[in-house]
Amino acid sequence: MNPLREALTDYLTVRRAMGFRLDRAEKLLGQFLGYLEQCGAEVITIDHAVAWATQPNGAAWWHRSRLSAVRGLACYLHTLDPRTEVPPPDLIPGRQRRATPYLYSESEIRAVIAAARELPNPMLAATYPALIGLLAVTGIRIGEAIALGTDDFDRHHDVLTVRHGKFGKARLLPLHPSTGEALREYLRVRDRLRPTPVTDTLFVTSTGTRLDQSRVSKVFNRAARQAGLVPRSALCRPRIHDLRHGFAVGTLLDAYRRGEAVGSVIPRLATYLGHSDPKHTYWYLDAAPELLAFAADLLETHPGVLS
Repeated sequence: MNPLREALTDYLTVRRAMGFRLDRAEKLLGQFLGYLEQCGAEVITIDHAVAWATQPNGAAWWHRSRLSAVRGLACYLHTLDPRTEVPPPDLIPGRQRRATPYLYSESEIRAVIAAARELPNPMLAATYPALIGLLAVTGIRIGEAIALGTDDFDRHHDVLTVRHGKFGKARLLPLHPSTGEALREYLRVRDRLRPTPVTDTLFVTSTGTRLDQSRVSKVFNRAARQAGLVPRSALCRPRIHDLRHGFAVGTLLDAYRRGEAVGSVIPRLATYLGHSDPKHTYWYLDAAPELLAFAADLLETHPGVLS
C-alpha cells in the first residue's frame, strides 16, 4: 500500500478514537491522495494542496473546506515526516455563509406532514410523517433519528434513547405522551406492512431497509414544496435540519411565556439537544426574530426577567 494511504488510515483511526466521524474528510482525503499519486508526489506540499483544493469550480468556502481537510492530515504527517508542508489556516480567504434558519409555524409543519402522507408507497407514507413529526417535537439530528433502533424507543415509558449522537455520546429523551402514541401507531403500521424488516432501525424504507439521509432530505424538500412553503430569502430556505432550530427556539419561547429564567433553561435544552457545551445552543437562537422581539417586549414590561 502507498505509504501516504497507510498514514491516512492511521490518521483517521486516531481522530475517530477522539470522537470525530470524518466521513466527508475521509472521502476528500482519498481524492487528494489520488491527485498526489497522479502527480507522482510522495509528500504533501502547499502547492499541491492548493492546486487540488481549488481544482473544482465552486465558491471560496468550498475550496477552503477542501484545504482544511488536507491541513488536518498534513499536521499529523508533519510530526512523522518533516518534509510535509502544512498549509496555513487562512491561505484561502472566505468563509461559508451560514444559512438563515427557516423557522416553521405549527401550521407549516402540519402541512408538510400532510404532504408526506400523500407519498404513493404506503410504507413511506407512514414512515416520513412519523419521522418529520419526531424531528419537530424533539429537535434531534436527522442522522440520530435515522440511526434509532426499534429497541431505542421504550413503548411503555415513552422514552427515546439516542445512542449515536455527536462524539458517540448517548442520551435519554423523555417524550410527550402524544409523541409516544404516534410512534406506537407508526410501529403498528410498519409491522403490518413490513413484518420482517431487513434492518432493526426504527424508521424503514418501503423495502424494510435503513433510510438514507440524502434521500430523506430530498423527500422532505419535495413535501415542503407541495405544502406551499417557499424560500424567504436566498439564505433562508426550508430545510429538514431547521426543524431542530425550530424546536430550540420554540422551547425558549415557551420558557419565556412561563416566566422562567433563561439561564436555567439553556443548560437543560443543551442536554436535550445533545450539545457538549451550552454555548453551541445559543447559535440556534440568535437568528430568530420572534425570539428577539419577545425578549425585547419582556425587557420593556418586566425588567430583570431575562436574567
